[in-house]
Parts: sequence; structure tokens; C-alpha cells
Amino acid sequence: MMDKFNTLSGIAAPMPLINIDTDMIIPKQFLKTIKRSGLGVNLFDEMRYDDDGQEIPDFVLNKTAYRNAEIIVGGDNFGCGSSREHAPWALLDFGIRCVISTSFADIFYGNCFKNGILPIVLPKEQVDQLMEDAERGENARISVDLEAQTVTSSDGTEFRFEVDPFKKQCMLNGLDDISLTMEKSAAIDTFEADYQARMPWS
Repeated sequence: MMDKFNTLSGIAAPMPLINIDTDMIIPKQFLKTIKRSGLGVNLFDEMRYDDDGQEIPDFVLNKTAYRNAEIIVGGDNFGCGSSREHAPWALLDFGIRCVISTSFADIFYGNCFKNGILPIVLPKEQVDQLMEDAERGENARISVDLEAQTVTSSDGTEFRFEVDPFKKQCMLNGLDDISLTMEKSAAIDTFEADYQARMPWS
């Protein structure tokens, strides 16, 4: 079971860099764990910290205004590179619940939905407007309404986004792959009992 996503109003971190790949999101040395928690501290590790492990002040998530960001407004092709579910795990553990971009890598896009992060695709001019809004810092909050499929900037400008209806319902109800399977538990039990009765030697 994952947390439900309905509405979100939060600080958005501007990350205009294009081709932010999964190795930038969570470097390979942190992939040994199979736990979903604890990865947030290493999110964007090579961009957040210097060789001595000290924070790099200029990196957006190290700035006071964005330490509690829940939204990222990113550049084109967000989440490209190798397939690793640890990338959305790290984002979620940091506190990111939504990423807005003009485009996403397919596998990363799907993994976000499976882990409770809403990836939103908008036209470049709209992303540019939200990027500019995000650059205002903690005084500018962006609102996301999944049911209505809208993103609203801090000045009230509303943008509509498209989302697959099935993925939308899963997010609204907090259903991940395991939860979806467990909804069929009665049918699974019936099948197993019938199978065992017909083939008791198996």
C-alpha cells in the first residue's frame, strides 16, 4: 500500500537541467539496499555534496528555501538512463511527491506511479512558467489536483495535464502492484483450492 495522492500544495524546486538521469538522482553506490527508506539523504548525492561530504551551497535542495520541497520542476527527459526503482524511492524518501517536466523516460515515468510520485507532463511554455514561479522560493507554492488534473501556480494560473485513467485511480486510492493483486485475493484463494482438489499430487 502506498500513500494516496489527491491534492498537493507545496514548495517546488526548480531544476532546469535537461537529461537528469537516474544515476544523478541516486548514484549506483547506493543501490545495494532493497529498503525504500533511508535513500533521501543520498538523493542527487554527487550534486549535493563535495568530496568531503559537505553540502554544496549552490545546489537547489541545499538552499534554505527548498529543503522542504515536495515538487520538482525539471528539464526535458527527466529520469533517463538506466532503470532503477531506487530513483523514485530516493525522491519519495526526501519528500518529493510530484515531478513536472516536458518529458520523462518511460521506465522512470511508470516507476513513479508505482511508488506514489505523480509525474506530470506539460508543454514547454507552461513548464517554463512554473520554473520561473518555483525560482521565487518558499513564498511561491504550486498546487496540484490529481482528481481535477490541474496544476496551479502561486499567482493562480491553472494548467491542465493528462494522465492515464487507470494510473490516476491507483494514485487516488493508494494502490501499488501488491495492493492491486491483493484485491483479487478471494479469486486467488478459490483458484488455489480448486487446483489443489483437481491435482492433489502437485
